[in-house]
Amino acid sequence: MTPKIQINNLNQMQGPTEEVERHFLFVGQATKNNGKLLSINTQSDLDDLLGVNASPMKTNIKAAMQNAGQNWSAHAHALALGEDWTAAVLAAQKVASFEAVVLLEPVTTAEQINAAQALRNQLIATWGRWQFMILATNGIVTDGAEPQDWPAYEADMVALADGIAADGVMLVPQLHGNNAGVMAGRLCNRAVTVADTPMRVKTGAVVGLGPVPVDSNGTELSLATLQTLEAARYSVPWWFPDYDGVYWADGNMLDVSGGDYQVVENRRVADKVARKLRIRAIGRIGDRQLNSTPGSIAAAKLYFMRDLRVMSRGVTIAGVTFPGEVMPPEDGDIAIEWLSKYEVAIYAMARPYDCPKKITINIILDLSNPGDNQ
Repeated sequence: MTPKIQINNLNQMQGPTEEVERHFLFVGQATKNNGKLLSINTQSDLDDLLGVNASPMKTNIKAAMQNAGQNWSAHAHALALGEDWTAAVLAAQKVASFEAVVLLEPVTTAEQINAAQALRNQLIATWGRWQFMILATNGIVTDGAEPQDWPAYEADMVALADGIAADGVMLVPQLHGNNAGVMAGRLCNRAVTVADTPMRVKTGAVVGLGPVPVDSNGTELSLATLQTLEAARYSVPWWFPDYDGVYWADGNMLDVSGGDYQVVENRRVADKVARKLRIRAIGRIGDRQLNSTPGSIAAAKLYFMRDLRVMSRGVTIAGVTFPGEVMPPEDGDIAIEWLSKYEVAIYAMARPYDCPKKITINIILDLSNPGDNQ
């Protein structure tokens, strides 16, 4: 026998995966490049890509760019006449992957909202891509045959969302004309993580929000109307009397009462974990390194916990802690169960941090007489 030496480079799947988060697909009407999928970033000339004239697509993408800040990028599909938006989203999957789809053509029926949830499910089933849907709804109508006052508008909006269960769908009323774009940009801002609520005040007010809307009586939009819309599971702006700036309320999803995904930050964290663990699972298909022996199960738990550890990394600067996207994983957060000789089930637990969305301050007076203690 002749001597032989063979060297194999073994891939242990220890490298990073491509970031999908904060890359959104915008779908809507424009005055140029209809029927085309466009790549956009902060250097893009929107007049050149979407036309000089104003359009819902151009107005909202500009707002998204202004609120997202540095290193923002997106894709935009300008709908052709009569083109189905769900078909456009499916076609765009062949070019890029996205964290969310922003539909800028206002939805007006429950069927359209349910179609968006069905599209999300189709994207997961077909491509293994978790994408939530931001759907614009109409702002208030103040002209034409049936102008609205705020009570009429509130009633229409409440009726539209009533009874719908769609944990991957968010409704954003276009009260200022570009609310969906503002919201999308706020979610893409890299000053915060995907685990942060758009309600966060510390990172600043929204910018570029359109003019304050009025109803058919000339009455301006009020916090009372926004409160009604928010209770109906819409995502709306918010402001605080005697505090400068306009901010945002919760990023509501159309999940059922008591569901885990009633707010967008929970949806985004779970979707990110799903993307990461899917890649890890693919790398272990047909690999006998993953087997039912105690040593293999222990190693597999560390392997599938790796992304949770990365997501949990925070940083402390000058005594101030900036937490990661989830709490550090603990023993038992990854469970592995062999269902048969060839099928294994893996369970992963991700723990988002607590977040104060309601703060109550109790003030107590001390009216004791210092002389009483002498």
